[in-house]
Amino acid sequence: MESAFDKLLRFGPSLFVAKAIIVAIVGDALLVATILVRRGYRRRFFRKRDARVFWIRQHWNALISGEIPYETWRNNTFDLHIVEEVVLDALEAASSKEAAELLRFLRSSGLIEKRIFEARNLGGWRRRRALVSLGRTRAAEGVPALAEGLRDPNLENRHAALRGLGRLGSPEAGEEILSWLAESGLVVASLPVQNALINCCRERPHILVPYLQHSQGAMRELLARVMAEVATPSLEGYLVELADDDLPELRAAAARAMSSAQAYHALDTLTELAQDKIWFVRLRAVVALGKLNSEHATPAILQALSDPNRLVRMRAGEALVTQPDKMAGVFKQVVAMRDRYGLHAYLAALENANLRPKLEAALSSDPALTTDETLGLKQVLSSGKLLEPQAEKAGEHIERVIG
Repeated sequence: MESAFDKLLRFGPSLFVAKAIIVAIVGDALLVATILVRRGYRRRFFRKRDARVFWIRQHWNALISGEIPYETWRNNTFDLHIVEEVVLDALEAASSKEAAELLRFLRSSGLIEKRIFEARNLGGWRRRRALVSLGRTRAAEGVPALAEGLRDPNLENRHAALRGLGRLGSPEAGEEILSWLAESGLVVASLPVQNALINCCRERPHILVPYLQHSQGAMRELLARVMAEVATPSLEGYLVELADDDLPELRAAAARAMSSAQAYHALDTLTELAQDKIWFVRLRAVVALGKLNSEHATPAILQALSDPNRLVRMRAGEALVTQPDKMAGVFKQVVAMRDRYGLHAYLAALENANLRPKLEAALSSDPALTTDETLGLKQVLSSGKLLEPQAEKAGEHIERVIG
């Protein structure tokens, strides 16, 4: 009697095709089953989480004040993560009074100490999560643990610690970052370091000065960019020194800081930097001159309107249209320069700021302009082209004859 195996052998190569089809069908069925089970689990998880978040929100005041014992939720990992997440999210938009109450809750419930322990003793993604969460608490006692994270051999952990210190935004956190940079150098990407230092040094920018004085190369440039963002009038003397530095990046940073710090000698220093040999230093200086919003800055900006670099001319035009000087007088000076590139930069800035109607009205009403000058300036404004000297003289002659 022929067995079932012998019958299968008669199929030959088609047997392997049949087996492959069966395996594919079973594999697809298992994949679909896995997807369905996972979706069901996630649906159940989110439903459960929504219910717990709703309950926490309904009893929020009692939870924060401590009327609900901490043991009712702290020993449950699921509830613990939800409570911590909700509190940290609330801290982001809380007023000073609410933030103090939330911080008291985090301390009294032991959540801060728990994160400090995890940041020091756990590894991998758990440590990174603890470092970032510790920074979000804005608790001063978390600074030492975050400073230890900066010296972790793992790059991702160092980035997490840096983010945490940046979220703290305190001068103490800034001191730790600066101390770490002095020890290790710039061993991470410069942009996260710059953002963290800007957040931490706004309240006390003077902590940057000694580190900036003793740093070199890329580190010095990074600290100068931070200084440009957080500088105050009390740092004017040091900013004037930076304006004479050999590194162009530091001169550009000094120019940027001068306008935000509103330094007493800002106009003189920026006028000098607007003639620097490096184009981006001139660019920063022209932008800063425009932010001074002073009529005394107009001559320097007008000179920058003839700069060989297109970006500098564009910024000079934008700065001119925002100056408090009379618009008609400024436009007359722009035309008198007889620089078509500068004229185009000014007209483009005028159009972008939607100030052309205002200039036309100013030309018509300015008593300092003669009729010939008004007509000539309006013609330049409408055509965007400078009149040739012969055309100007002919126009004046025609106006005299008509008059």
